[in-house]
Amino acid sequence: MPPPRAMRLRREAWGFAIGSLFFLVGAVPFYQRAVGIVVTDLTFFVGALFFTAAALIQLSLSGRRPPRRGASRPDLFDWWASAVQFVGTLFFNVSTTDALITALNSETRLNSGWRPDALGSICFLVASVFAAVATTERDKLWDPSARTWRCTWLNLLGSVFFGLSAIGAFVIPSTNDLVSLLWANLGTFLGAACFLVAALLSRRPR
Repeated sequence: MPPPRAMRLRREAWGFAIGSLFFLVGAVPFYQRAVGIVVTDLTFFVGALFFTAAALIQLSLSGRRPPRRGASRPDLFDWWASAVQFVGTLFFNVSTTDALITALNSETRLNSGWRPDALGSICFLVASVFAAVATTERDKLWDPSARTWRCTWLNLLGSVFFGLSAIGAFVIPSTNDLVSLLWANLGTFLGAACFLVAALLSRRPR
């Protein structure tokens, strides 16, 4: 039987993988037209829940509090990467919940869904930079013989794409149109694809 930590690491990886898959599918225009706005928003809502569950596992593995004084810089940056990423997933929980409720009944709209999307994307980007620093100081950011560096680069690239998606999803008040529907979907799709591959690469062997 694998040790508890190994089991939690696999659950973390699968949580990020499944959440990424939901976001990837939800961003496909053909899928959106086929299932309608409610199911599309439900897809993102469920995906965000998997992201948050996986991020919570990651944070719990890093420790409930920042490493004590004297801890190595990579450990410290790893903790902050996990903490900031978890906060980012909560922002996406807010935006996906808001979108789903609006799709079900526009009169019950909670708030603007774009601000949490933007804040969540910023958190993901900051967390990815922290992870890149930790990877660089612990090993190398470019090491073909290792697995970590690929995950780090993919997560950083995915966070950039999510940021572009958030910009594209901004609603222009004067026209009520998105800045770019193309990038709202494409950024989400590409970002989710990067996160999916990174999650699959990070799985621990049995």
